[in-house]
Amino acid sequence: MTEEMSFPFQVVGREREQALQQCQDIIKGWGLTMPDVEPLALDFGLGRFSEIGEIEFWIANEEDAGYCGKFLFVADGQTCPYHRHDNKHETFFVVKGQVRMVVDDDAKVLQEGDTLVMPPGQRHSFTGLGPALLLEVSMPSMRQDNFFADKDIGDDGVI
Repeated sequence: MTEEMSFPFQVVGREREQALQQCQDIIKGWGLTMPDVEPLALDFGLGRFSEIGEIEFWIANEEDAGYCGKFLFVADGQTCPYHRHDNKHETFFVVKGQVRMVVDDDAKVLQEGDTLVMPPGQRHSFTGLGPALLLEVSMPSMRQDNFFADKDIGDDGVI
């Protein structure tokens, strides 16, 4: 099993296969190619992937060099749950589609070509308004630096 597949909080089996196929079909329809990596199909341990989840294609997570890059795919109506990071600084770029981004309880719609900077400590979530693909460029993604409003995620809201 790859390191990516051993990451908890993912859908498995047929549900994973269907989610990845749907994602791949949409991305192919957009004329895009994703990196040759094993995607993470995250449901955050809630078991409601079509409602709360995302698919991540990690390009790099270089702790020593201090950077991370990954593509984030959400289906129509699918949400990356409300959370914050104490250390991680992120920048999101909408590659395709549009998302409803909630930042510290204020909602805004981001469309293709929009960029949003997310400093550490700022609470955020995003929901696909139709299928959407975002590029995240950030400091490294580290375990124990993901603090979710939903305490059913991870260990009392911490991954």
